[in-house]
Amino acid sequence: MSKADLFLDKKRRGEKIVVITAYDAPTARIEAEAGVDIILVGDSVGVNVLGYAHEREVTLADMSHHIAAVRRGAPDMYIIGDLPFATYDTPGQAIASSRILRDAGADCVKFEGAQPDVVAALTAEGFDVCGHLGLESQHQDVKRRQGKTAEAAAKLFADALAADAAGEMFLVLELVPQELAGAITRAVKAATIGIGAGPETDGQVLVVNDLAGVTARDFRHNRRYGRIGAELRAAIDAYSSEVRAGAFPGPEHGFHMAEEERAAFEKLIRERG
Repeated sequence: MSKADLFLDKKRRGEKIVVITAYDAPTARIEAEAGVDIILVGDSVGVNVLGYAHEREVTLADMSHHIAAVRRGAPDMYIIGDLPFATYDTPGQAIASSRILRDAGADCVKFEGAQPDVVAALTAEGFDVCGHLGLESQHQDVKRRQGKTAEAAAKLFADALAADAAGEMFLVLELVPQELAGAITRAVKAATIGIGAGPETDGQVLVVNDLAGVTARDFRHNRRYGRIGAELRAAIDAYSSEVRAGAFPGPEHGFHMAEEERAAFEKLIRERG
């Protein structure tokens, strides 16, 4: 049984799967200690950490670097890694790109859009595959809800069935109506992971910066579970004020040379001066 099969067993038992993003070792360590099920190293690293304007700017080198960092922080965690834009246009390209992410520490590779041929090729090469339907940040310029009409929903439903038949293990459903997410979840063998897709998926994923309050912008699909951004600003403000006032560092934050070493040092600089 592979690690992914454990999550498919959760789906069959009706147990919810907890997924969260991470981009560095300390955050991954905290998430592992908190008992999440899966860490997603998403291409959201671009706008949340690297300062890029769009997810399309993220490279394979970026993803490899951050997946490796997360693996070091959470050595036993199941990690899904995103294939960046234009690195999986053909089955052969997807296999080559996925090898890079696997070598960095990913257990599973994720890509956006309906490409069952890519799913089948990756599965045949032994990769765990996670699909991603609905909002596709790499391919859609405007980030808005998807599948709002009957025709659009039917297309996404058919895409999900095709990818499932090709062997994917997971499917992220982003910003789709919860009725559609529920129908897909019941129809596919893969474990569905929702974000802005309602409660009927097999699990949920949020961006750690969003739920922890690092991100300034509010999103309807997100709930803030912390105020880390505000707390960090307050801490830096306090530090800055104390440095400028001469209150930090205090005597307790430094150390002195042993008396004999201080005397020897002063003698040396006199002799060499």
